[in-house]
Amino acid sequence: MEHAKTDPKIIRSNLLLLLTAAIWGMAFVAQSVGMDYVGPFTFTASRSFIAALVLIPVILFMNRNRQPADRPAFADRVRAHGGKKLLSAGISTGLALAAASSLQQYGIMYTTVGKAGFITALYILIVPLFGLFLGKKVHARIWLCIGIAIAGLYNLCMTDSLSLSGADILLILCACTFSIQILLIDYYSPLVDGVIMAQLQFLVCGAACLIPALIIEHPSLGALMAAWKPILYAGALSSGVGYTLQIAAQKNTDPVIASLLMSLESAFSLLSGWVILHQRLSGRELLGCGLMFAAIMISQAPARKAKTQGKGKTPQQIG
Repeated sequence: MEHAKTDPKIIRSNLLLLLTAAIWGMAFVAQSVGMDYVGPFTFTASRSFIAALVLIPVILFMNRNRQPADRPAFADRVRAHGGKKLLSAGISTGLALAAASSLQQYGIMYTTVGKAGFITALYILIVPLFGLFLGKKVHARIWLCIGIAIAGLYNLCMTDSLSLSGADILLILCACTFSIQILLIDYYSPLVDGVIMAQLQFLVCGAACLIPALIIEHPSLGALMAAWKPILYAGALSSGVGYTLQIAAQKNTDPVIASLLMSLESAFSLLSGWVILHQRLSGRELLGCGLMFAAIMISQAPARKAKTQGKGKTPQQIG
């Protein structure tokens, strides 16, 4: 039996998702430092609005460099299905992102970083489980990769016994909402302009977090100025670049593979600490990194073509 050729678009998208995971992993320090000055809702709202601002020149640049002959077609496309769908995409993904980010920030405040990283990354298992309810089949190879990845995350992140507390429940809800956000992007990204969708997502996320921030946390200008470096980094890179890359990349790869690739943020977080801060990795952490990369490599292996009538997998089959 012959191996199916891997689409260059899929390879490019998966590399973009790896870059996304690296950006998110290295941004964890910024999130942690920022929480010393402002509350979770304030931090999430601030970074989201900065991310939306960062995308303005990107959108203007893309529109200016669009060929004149393509501009009417683009406008027609936006009017035809990009209007209502774009608004629906921005609102739904923005609310999911606001809920997931806020739950994560609150969970990190009341539990260990290792446990928070492990529980949050359970979206790599929740995404295919949710996908089953949408009629998507999951190849046995992907389930194997999920199991290996979870074992890797356990070795990477866990430093004590797993026992559910209030913070753990918040982080489980965080993993569920991140799973919903991934599936929403999987649905909308082929239908609408990805960069505009990302900007709307950030604006909705920022607005949704700004209201509780003003009511509960009462942020001050002094606190925001003290936290400007981590907020700027998280907003411009982690949100503005990272989530936009996620939307662009998910157009050409399925959500389960995307969740596996993005879960590497835990590995990149430890590796960046090793390289930048000269923190040594334990043998257990190195084992976790190895298992994570093994899961990704196995998941990216070309699938064998089916012999039945020369057909491959159906569009509703993942992996």
